[in-house]
Amino acid sequence: MKRIILLSFSFCLFQYQSKAQVDTLEVSLEEVVALAQSDAPDALAAAMQLKNRYWSFQTFLADYKPSLSFSGQLPSLNRSIGPITLPDGTNKFVRQSNLFNSARIALAQGITKTGGTIFAGTGLSRLDQLNQGTDNITSYVSTPFYVGIDQPIFGYNQLKWDKKIRPLQYQEATRAYAERMESVAADASSLFFDVLIAQLNLRSAIRDKANADTLYNISKGRFEVGRIAETELLQIELSSMNADAAVQRALLDLQTGTERLRNFLGLKKAVFFKMDTPETIPNFMVNGDDALKYANLYRSDVIRFERTLTEADAGVEEAKAQRGFQMNLSGQVGFTQSGTTVGEAYNSLESNQVVGLSINVPILNWGRGEARLETAYTQRELDRLNVGQEKVQFEQEILLKVKQFDLLRNQVALSKRAYDVSLKREQMTRNRYYIGKIDVLDLGVAVTEKENARVSYVSALRAFWLAHYDLRRSTMFDFERNVSLVKKLEGY
Repeated sequence: MKRIILLSFSFCLFQYQSKAQVDTLEVSLEEVVALAQSDAPDALAAAMQLKNRYWSFQTFLADYKPSLSFSGQLPSLNRSIGPITLPDGTNKFVRQSNLFNSARIALAQGITKTGGTIFAGTGLSRLDQLNQGTDNITSYVSTPFYVGIDQPIFGYNQLKWDKKIRPLQYQEATRAYAERMESVAADASSLFFDVLIAQLNLRSAIRDKANADTLYNISKGRFEVGRIAETELLQIELSSMNADAAVQRALLDLQTGTERLRNFLGLKKAVFFKMDTPETIPNFMVNGDDALKYANLYRSDVIRFERTLTEADAGVEEAKAQRGFQMNLSGQVGFTQSGTTVGEAYNSLESNQVVGLSINVPILNWGRGEARLETAYTQRELDRLNVGQEKVQFEQEILLKVKQFDLLRNQVALSKRAYDVSLKREQMTRNRYYIGKIDVLDLGVAVTEKENARVSYVSALRAFWLAHYDLRRSTMFDFERNVSLVKKLEGY
């Protein structure tokens, strides 16, 4: 009988493989997870998203470092008729023809504590007056050195708040990447079990088909000698046909599950997976307090809570700054000189000072500023309430998953024992039927119980492993190896 079942199963698989012309890949659950986390499209998308966040963070860091820039007009030609002011104070339209060139090098640095900017630089400009019929007139003006400041007063300090928020965003992104990789592992394990269960169902359906055919052949002999009624023979024949239909359904489920797993893993070539059933489950125990501790240390949600509250505080500060009186102080001191040659423009330098104070006082804005401020206040309170509620749900969810994980471990052991018992009972019942001790109804009950026990065991095994990977994602901690699951992409 075992040889017949093995040959039947091999024939079905040969049919499946020959139709699609695929290779066989023998894999375990851990190997499928590792393959998914390295090459699956979802894993590659997670890596690309982290790279995007990394370069965005690098852009932010560059904002806090000195910037050196070069600017200039090389050249600017003006041939037009425009107004000029004469010595007596009157204006007159005259034809102008000049060529202007300038170059400037500037160094700027933001001030995080105040939100202002200090700068320094040097520059040189040249003006060529193009006169028709006469020699051109050339003049230079230099600014060998200048230093200045641009400082908002009572304004919103973008630099200060960005320095608080942007590192949280990047830290959240790195943890979210690790969590997404664990989600990929969970999805891969789910698809693994889809294929595994389809294979087990196919193997069981082939075995049941072989048993049904054997039973039908025996029953035909008994019917011919008058030991069973025709209705019982017809019932057994119907069971044989149902078993054949079950084989076809199981084969279709296997093909569907295989294609879904192949597409998820990003495999371009068709392949047949030969799954290794993960019957040996890890025996580590998880304490609820430890699970909460690790989740608070490694989950991105904890960073998100802090970022949300910080952004709410920043929103209130920005609304306050935009509500009323605003002032901006700008000043620049340095040296300058002009001349008809470059040397004259740098000789006998004179001091140069520019100071300005600008103010903006809203007189009538119909309560817009107060409305914005109240909106920011209410949004902050709403964020605080939401974060508080999410924290409670966050902790309850983890504790619940810890309890479910322990229950599922026990369920696997019970289901395995029930399946072993049902297998033994079904075989004993079938042997008794072969010798005519019981009728077909008793055998049908034993077969049904065996099949139900098999389905329950495989379902319990699937539920445990899915809960295992879900617990890893929820705590970002590997309790089996006692290590954190937070990992960075190499180079990022």
